[in-house]
Amino acid sequence: MADHSDDILIREVDEELRQEQFQKVWSRYGKIIIAAAVLIVASVAGYQFWRSQDLQGREALGDRFAQAQRMAIQGDNDGARRMFESLASEKGGYGLLARFQEAGLRGAQGDTAGALAIYDAIAANPDTNETYRGLAAVLAAGLEINGDGDGSTIRNRLGLVTAPGNPWRFTAQELLAALDLKEGDRDAARAAYQALVEDSATPETLRQRATEMLTILR
Repeated sequence: MADHSDDILIREVDEELRQEQFQKVWSRYGKIIIAAAVLIVASVAGYQFWRSQDLQGREALGDRFAQAQRMAIQGDNDGARRMFESLASEKGGYGLLARFQEAGLRGAQGDTAGALAIYDAIAANPDTNETYRGLAAVLAAGLEINGDGDGSTIRNRLGLVTAPGNPWRFTAQELLAALDLKEGDRDAARAAYQALVEDSATPETLRQRATEMLTILR
């Protein structure tokens, strides 16, 4: 009987240690993972936007947008957010990009609900290019993972962009792995990172992060 009780106690202690280890890994690396993923997403989106837009004849909008960006860089987040909010009503590329910027600033200022409302509106708009609808879903999921978002809701968001050929599928897979890690499911996280490492189409920088996470999880 004593041996059986000892076995139960050992298992309970072992389980507590594993859970503590998961939490330590998440605390140390979780937000770094998400920040890196979101930075790559934002960079790609910006590049695609500037490449696809004919900026001739848009000098006034461009000046306002550049001013809002300078304000954000200088730390005037409230002023930048208000200016992006005013630009968001404009039709075309500047209006769309301003909505993304406004949502990002709202999220950074703790207005998660406001940021998610903007991302959801973009993702649900059938007139918006599919690339940017997917970007909105990914950024919304990253914001929720960093907070207290419901796991099922996050998975539903990312499920929209994980199909083969979707430009955001690798970022979505990385965020799903981060969600598994946050929830304490190390096996699921390891499998997700392993899939990213083995997929020949995975971007190299993301593959390196996945490899590093596999090393940590082992």
